[in-house]
Amino acid sequence: MKTHKTQVLIIGGGATGTGISRDLALRGIQSILVEKGDLNAGASGANHGLLHSGARYAAKDPVAARECHEEGQILKKNAPQCIENTGGIFVAVKGDDENYAADFPGHCQACGIPVQTIDPKDAREIEPILSPDTFAAYLVEDAAIDPFRLSLENITQAIERGSRLMLHARVAGLNVQNRRIQSAAVVHSRSGETCIIEAEHVINAGGAWAGDIAAMAGLSIDILYSKGSLLITDNRLATRVINRLRPSSDADILVPGGTVSILGTTSIRIDSLDSIRPRVDEMDYIIDTASGMVPELKSTRYIRAYAGVRPLVGSRSMDDDRAVSRGWALIDHATEGVENLTTITGGKLTTYRQMAEKTSDLVCAKLGVTAPCMTHTQPLPSSSSTRWTEAGLAPKLWFKHHNPEDLLLCECEMVPKSAIDAVIASMHKQDAPISLRGIGLRSRIGKGTCQGAFCGIRITAYLHECGQLRQRAGIQDLQSFLDSRWKGIRPILWDKAQVQEELQEAVHCGLFGMEL
Repeated sequence: MKTHKTQVLIIGGGATGTGISRDLALRGIQSILVEKGDLNAGASGANHGLLHSGARYAAKDPVAARECHEEGQILKKNAPQCIENTGGIFVAVKGDDENYAADFPGHCQACGIPVQTIDPKDAREIEPILSPDTFAAYLVEDAAIDPFRLSLENITQAIERGSRLMLHARVAGLNVQNRRIQSAAVVHSRSGETCIIEAEHVINAGGAWAGDIAAMAGLSIDILYSKGSLLITDNRLATRVINRLRPSSDADILVPGGTVSILGTTSIRIDSLDSIRPRVDEMDYIIDTASGMVPELKSTRYIRAYAGVRPLVGSRSMDDDRAVSRGWALIDHATEGVENLTTITGGKLTTYRQMAEKTSDLVCAKLGVTAPCMTHTQPLPSSSSTRWTEAGLAPKLWFKHHNPEDLLLCECEMVPKSAIDAVIASMHKQDAPISLRGIGLRSRIGKGTCQGAFCGIRITAYLHECGQLRQRAGIQDLQSFLDSRWKGIRPILWDKAQVQEELQEAVHCGLFGMEL
């Protein structure tokens, strides 16, 4: 059994975990990041991609509001390649609380968050899809952020500075002796092999699974599981982020995500993380509710639904998950008898860098390292291998440098062979197994209108041609990829989506004999 030694073991490959890996690497600290799936497998890959201005929390959670505003400014300056600075607008429509709408700018100003009052008619001029029943509107500094590129950029720099990444590697146990974690047993899901990692300090950045990880060390964390479901439209409906101007509720935000828009979300308490899926009734509810803000949503075509789980640190006795703070929790488990274990959980994607900084500060103090944090001033390097998650980039580059032999493998998002080659090369550097799902996480394949129905076949054939897949591995990988797409298609099977799915069934089941 192989044994690896490192200064810090990080458990969890979301934005916070990859952010910690980069932060520590910039301070000269070696780490190994272990993730049981692929990068952003949890909440970091299942959110609405909103870079909060902080305005949403100004009334009820001013601490979280200020943190979001401050961190948003830092990220806009240091990671512009991951952000589309769209701006945002809050609107109140007939039936909403007029007093809440009138008090909104005062709450924002109290938190230092810029806000501009505009006439509802002007609001409808700049965003024509808004309801004619809009009676109040305010401009804020919201933006859209690409969470996949963000995590990829962070881990890329960490690896370049000597850190390691282990994907599809699950922590199966923590060996605690004499108040310290002596080692962690890690099982590689693809090979079934187990390795041992010995680290001076262990960071639990497992998100919603942080409680399960802490339990391996005999500890308990009070975490609520709040499931949020979202919908993806087949085109971009607005230029700005559109927010419903009312206390945080369901279906109150529409975020532009490159060439599409993302509509959400819900907040449903769940007891288990075994099956996190969007439901048909949730989709109906989201569309019906959000159409009060944007009537066009009633007739919009949707191409996918998905769900994630917010890890909320708070009392399980609370009835309303939205009443639990969106702030984050940093826990030093030394007070509970495990001196070299730290948990970081909760928070927002917008505050990931701050969460990574404060976690790294605590760990450095324990390791006797005095190097300061650099992520608040040093730009996040842009890597050519991580840029393919950007919507609209592939066709732009393909037309600019068109090579007749550089065939398009994904026509919906116009992703050519050269982009797939670049992604595969980056996956080898990350020691990530080659798969359609892994390529999809790092590019736009499978994210278009056909949801992988045709590009899945083409790219599978190309991977065989390149020697990346052999024998029946391609069919099995294609099956897994289509199963993952089906999870998001099933809740929206009506109108054109149903017709398209029948075509996909005919192609994959009738032509290739695959049972979906």
